[in-house]
Amino acid sequence: MTELVVNVRGLRKRYGDLVALDGLDLDIRPGEVCGLLGPNGAGKSTCVGVLQGQRRRDGGSVQVLGADPATAGRRWRSQVGIVWQDESAPAELTVRETVRHFARYYPRPRDPDETIALVGLEAKASSRVKALSGGQRRRLDVALGVIGGPRLLLLDEPTTGFDPAARRQFWQLIRLLADGGTTILLTTHYLEEAEALADRLVVVAAGTAVAEGSPEALRSRYGARATVRWTEPDGTPCSEETATPTRTVSALAGRFGGEVPGLLVTRPTLEDVYLRLIGQREEDR
Repeated sequence: MTELVVNVRGLRKRYGDLVALDGLDLDIRPGEVCGLLGPNGAGKSTCVGVLQGQRRRDGGSVQVLGADPATAGRRWRSQVGIVWQDESAPAELTVRETVRHFARYYPRPRDPDETIALVGLEAKASSRVKALSGGQRRRLDVALGVIGGPRLLLLDEPTTGFDPAARRQFWQLIRLLADGGTTILLTTHYLEEAEALADRLVVVAAGTAVAEGSPEALRSRYGARATVRWTEPDGTPCSEETATPTRTVSALAGRFGGEVPGLLVTRPTLEDVYLRLIGQREEDR
C-alpha cells in the first residue's frame, strides 16, 4: 500500500476556552487533491497550520511526508509548500525578483523563470508586485508556494475575494499542478470550487470530520432522496421526496395516462448535502 502523504489521528487544538480541533482524523494519498470543507471557525486553517509545522497541537498524532511537523527539520520543510489566505510577497519587488529571492531558501528549487511561466505570469515578470491585480498576486503566491518543488502543497482558502472569472482561472492553475503530480490539500468554503478540483472531500464541523468521500459519493450517501414535482389537472403544484424517483414517476405516468404535467425531478446538490452535514453536527453540540 502506498504510504500516505498525510496521516492525522485524533488531532486536538485549543485557544483558551475555544476548541478549534476536537479529534480530527485526516488521510491524504500521494497525488490526490483533497478538499477540506467547513464553515468559518470549523478548524480548517488551524489544521493547515499544524500540518505545516507553524502551530503546535494539544493532542493526537500527525505524520506529514513520514515526519512529525512539530519536530521535522529544514529539509522536510522544503518539501511542504503553502499558500495562506493573506498575500506574502513584498510589494516593491518585481515578480522575477520575488521568485528568485524565495528560491534561495530551498536546497533544490524549481527554475524561477519556469515557475513564473507555470503560474501564467511571464508577461508580468518585470512588473512590481504592487502593480498586479488580485488574481495575479494569488498566482504569485502559488509560485512562491511551489518554488521549492514541494511534494505537498497546502492551499488555505486561496480564492477568497475572487470574482467568478478570476476564480475559474485559478482553478486551471491548480489542475495543472495536480496533473503534474503535486499532492494538494485545499481548504475552502466554496462548494463549486471543491467539486471542481477535489478528488476527495472531508467535511469538517466543530473541529472534527463528519463525512468524507468523493463529491459523487457524498451525494449518493447523504443525499439519496430526490424530489419529484408535478402539477395536478386543477393546476395545484405537488411534490414528493422519495428514494425511488423512477417508481414515483412511473406511478404518476400511469395515473395521468402518459405525460405528467410540470414533471421535474431534482436530486440533492453537494451544497444540500454539505448544509445537512454541518447542520446535523451543530444540532449535536
